[in-house]
Amino acid sequence: MGDMLKIQKDRVVKLEEWEQRWEENKIGFHKSHVHEMLESNIDKSLSGRTGVRFFFPLCGKAVDMKWLADMGHSVVGVEIAEKAIKQFFMENNLTYNEEPVPAIPGAKVFKNSEKNISLYNCDLYSISSSVVGQFGAIWDRGSFVAINPGDREKYASLIISLMANDCRYLLSTLMYNPEFYDGPPFAVPGEQVHSLFGERCNVEQLVSEDVIEDRHRAWGVDYLIEQLYLITPKIS
Repeated sequence: MGDMLKIQKDRVVKLEEWEQRWEENKIGFHKSHVHEMLESNIDKSLSGRTGVRFFFPLCGKAVDMKWLADMGHSVVGVEIAEKAIKQFFMENNLTYNEEPVPAIPGAKVFKNSEKNISLYNCDLYSISSSVVGQFGAIWDRGSFVAINPGDREKYASLIISLMANDCRYLLSTLMYNPEFYDGPPFAVPGEQVHSLFGERCNVEQLVSEDVIEDRHRAWGVDYLIEQLYLITPKIS
């Protein structure tokens, strides 16, 4: 694990670069349909509960948010690119209100009250449980793998602070040979997931499968393993 982490540990993608990707529509990471791993593991996430509060870190315009809201769950997302948030509401034919967030200077929140969707337009690390509360579920696809590798401890601490006692956190990660591609998305060894979350949470791997497509081969990699973890707080 050490060598793999060393290769990408100093890689930095600035927030402005993510905003630029949205402006230029360079969003190959966006899926136009509900993510298969969420769909096939939704029961693991819900665990029989209804009306669950879901958190989407670095949400983009994920259609998964509308899918969950249509089931009666509430959704809170965070996204730096305002364009992504506005596209989410427009493409799903949802109206929204735009409000400032007093606790976070410069931040805005876009809300659809009918579906109970609130998307915060700000830096992820400016979010805290005092602003957004805690969550019964988290869907993390394209977020943990997108943050700068040097920020993973900070990220894990934030996520843990947002987990209610009954939270069920589905984390999707990717593994490939980082000698051939420097990301993002960044490679995440399974051992690191356990080291970051294992002290405070139970970590169970649900899925591990090669999901490589031609667009990934263009990166120069010959395998792309997507792994799905269920992470739940250890209740003392």
